[in-house]
Amino acid sequence: MLKGKKTAALYARVSTRDQEPENQLIELRKYAERFDLEVYEEYIDKISGAKENRPGLDRLLQDARQRRFNFVIVWKIDRLGRSVSHMVQVIQELQHLHIDLVITTLGVDTQSPVGKLVLGVLMQIAEFERELIRERVLLGLKRAKRQGRRLGRPAGSKDKKPRRKSGYVNRWIKEKGKDG
Repeated sequence: MLKGKKTAALYARVSTRDQEPENQLIELRKYAERFDLEVYEEYIDKISGAKENRPGLDRLLQDARQRRFNFVIVWKIDRLGRSVSHMVQVIQELQHLHIDLVITTLGVDTQSPVGKLVLGVLMQIAEFERELIRERVLLGLKRAKRQGRRLGRPAGSKDKKPRRKSGYVNRWIKEKGKDG
């Protein structure tokens, strides 16, 4: 561990490439400065929190294993992730490495038993919120389909990037071919 030094990793995540994490980073930097923490590095992801493999988080965990900092600071719990199982895995690894997690907007700091308890409850709430969002999106898609709306990219879209078809799309195409 870093002897006598209080060093922090700042982690910010936004859900899409179009979004910017700067508002989160400003708050994280202020927190580090207020508590006299040296910032080792800022780790950033522009990807859904539901994804377990995120380049910024993966690098953060690699550096954590090499004991390059004592704290990980995030703005909100849902920035760390939306899957309770993945968040628990990340948090347990940080705890095993004796690296404390701080969630600035909630005043949660895993240096205390109360902080650890609150963190567990918040992880459950983050996953619940993600499921509610997913449910609303699926209901909206069903309603749009019933109304005869075309789903997907609009015809003539400027986004011509070829997409990889997933397994269910390929199965649907095969089934359609058999019936058609």
